Amino acid sequence: MVVTADGKEYSGQLMGVDEKLNIVLDRVVGAGPNIFKLAMNGGSVREIRLTEKPFDFRALGERLSRVFPGLVSVREDIGAIIVMEKIKVTDKGVTEGSGLAADKVKAIFDDYSREKK
Repeated sequence: MVVTADGKEYSGQLMGVDEKLNIVLDRVVGAGPNIFKLAMNGGSVREIRLTEKPFDFRALGERLSRVFPGLVSVREDIGAIIVMEKIKVTDKGVTEGSGLAADKVKAIFDDYSREKK
Protein backbone atom coordinates (compact mmCIF):
# COMPACT_ATOMS: atom_id res chain seq x y z
CA MET A 1 0.00 0.00 0.00
CA VAL A 2 1.26 3.47 -0.90
CA VAL A 3 0.13 6.67 0.82
CA THR A 4 0.80 9.90 -1.05
CA ALA A 5 1.73 13.28 0.40
CA ASP A 6 -1.88 14.42 -0.04
CA GLY A 7 -3.22 11.37 1.84
CA LYS A 8 -4.48 9.25 -1.07
CA GLU A 9 -4.00 5.49 -0.67
CA TYR A 10 -3.29 3.00 -3.42
CA SER A 11 -2.76 -0.71 -3.04
CA GLY A 12 -1.49 -3.28 -5.48
CA GLN A 13 1.43 -5.52 -6.28
CA LEU A 14 4.74 -3.66 -6.06
CA MET A 15 6.48 -4.19 -9.39
CA GLY A 16 9.33 -1.75 -8.97
CA VAL A 17 10.84 0.90 -6.75
CA ASP A 18 14.09 2.84 -7.05
CA GLU A 19 16.32 4.88 -4.76
CA LYS A 20 14.13 7.98 -5.29
CA LEU A 21 11.02 5.98 -4.28
CA ASN A 22 9.56 6.13 -7.79
CA ILE A 23 7.06 3.27 -7.69
CA VAL A 24 5.22 1.03 -10.13
CA LEU A 25 2.13 -0.79 -8.82
CA ASP A 26 0.28 -3.50 -10.72
CA ARG A 27 -3.34 -4.54 -10.12
CA VAL A 28 -4.00 -1.15 -8.49
CA VAL A 29 -6.93 -0.50 -6.18
CA GLY A 30 -7.84 3.08 -5.34
CA ALA A 31 -6.88 4.78 -8.61
CA GLY A 32 -10.31 4.48 -10.20
CA PRO A 33 -12.01 2.05 -12.56
CA ASN A 34 -10.06 0.82 -15.57
CA ILE A 35 -6.66 1.74 -14.05
CA PHE A 36 -4.70 -1.43 -13.53
CA LYS A 37 -1.08 -0.22 -13.38
CA LEU A 38 0.23 2.97 -11.80
CA ALA A 39 3.64 4.66 -11.96
CA MET A 40 4.14 7.18 -9.19
CA ASN A 41 6.80 9.85 -8.71
CA GLY A 42 8.75 9.29 -5.51
CA GLY A 43 8.34 12.95 -4.52
CA SER A 44 4.65 12.34 -3.92
CA VAL A 45 5.16 9.19 -1.79
CA ARG A 46 4.78 9.69 1.93
CA GLU A 47 4.60 6.08 3.05
CA ILE A 48 4.95 2.54 1.72
CA ARG A 49 3.31 -0.26 3.69
CA LEU A 50 3.95 -3.94 3.12
CA THR A 51 0.66 -5.72 3.62
CA GLU A 52 2.11 -9.18 3.03
CA LYS A 53 5.17 -10.68 4.63
CA PRO A 54 7.96 -10.77 2.03
CA PHE A 55 9.29 -14.15 0.96
CA ASP A 56 12.41 -15.06 2.97
CA PHE A 57 14.88 -16.12 0.28
CA ARG A 58 17.76 -16.34 2.75
CA ALA A 59 16.02 -18.84 5.02
CA LEU A 60 15.09 -21.06 2.09
CA GLY A 61 18.61 -20.64 0.68
CA GLU A 62 20.10 -21.85 3.98
CA ARG A 63 17.84 -24.89 3.93
CA LEU A 64 18.78 -25.68 0.33
CA SER A 65 22.49 -25.23 1.20
CA ARG A 66 22.25 -28.07 3.72
CA VAL A 67 21.36 -30.43 0.88
CA PHE A 68 23.39 -28.74 -1.87
CA PRO A 69 26.45 -27.31 -0.03
CA GLY A 70 28.37 -24.74 -2.05
CA LEU A 71 25.89 -24.95 -4.92
CA VAL A 72 23.25 -22.41 -3.83
CA SER A 73 23.23 -18.73 -4.75
CA VAL A 74 20.58 -16.47 -3.16
CA ARG A 75 19.81 -13.65 -5.60
CA GLU A 76 17.41 -11.29 -3.85
CA ASP A 77 18.14 -8.69 -6.56
CA ILE A 78 16.26 -10.87 -9.08
CA GLY A 79 13.93 -12.52 -6.56
CA ALA A 80 15.34 -16.01 -7.00
CA ILE A 81 17.63 -18.72 -5.69
CA ILE A 82 19.87 -20.51 -8.18
CA VAL A 83 20.86 -24.09 -7.36
CA MET A 84 23.69 -25.82 -9.24
CA GLU A 85 23.65 -22.95 -11.76
CA LYS A 86 20.64 -24.53 -13.50
CA ILE A 87 17.67 -24.69 -11.12
CA LYS A 88 15.82 -21.44 -10.46
CA VAL A 89 13.53 -21.06 -7.46
CA THR A 90 11.28 -18.04 -6.96
CA ASP A 91 8.59 -17.34 -4.40
CA LYS A 92 6.28 -19.37 -6.68
CA GLY A 93 8.47 -22.51 -6.63
CA VAL A 94 10.88 -24.12 -9.08
CA THR A 95 10.53 -22.17 -12.32
CA GLU A 96 13.51 -23.57 -14.25
CA GLY A 97 15.31 -26.89 -14.20
CA SER A 98 14.35 -30.53 -14.31
CA GLY A 99 15.54 -33.92 -13.16
CA LEU A 100 16.17 -35.46 -9.76
CA ALA A 101 17.92 -32.39 -8.33
CA ALA A 102 15.03 -30.12 -9.37
CA ASP A 103 12.58 -32.59 -7.82
CA LYS A 104 14.53 -32.46 -4.55
CA VAL A 105 14.58 -28.64 -4.64
CA LYS A 106 10.82 -28.64 -5.24
CA ALA A 107 10.26 -30.97 -2.27
CA ILE A 108 12.35 -28.69 -0.01
CA PHE A 109 10.46 -25.62 -1.29
CA ASP A 110 7.09 -27.31 -0.66
CA ASP A 111 8.07 -28.30 2.90
CA TYR A 112 9.36 -24.77 3.58
CA SER A 113 6.15 -23.19 2.21
CA ARG A 114 3.92 -25.48 4.30
CA GLU A 115 5.83 -24.64 7.47
CA LYS A 116 5.56 -20.88 6.86
CA LYS A 117 1.75 -20.95 6.51
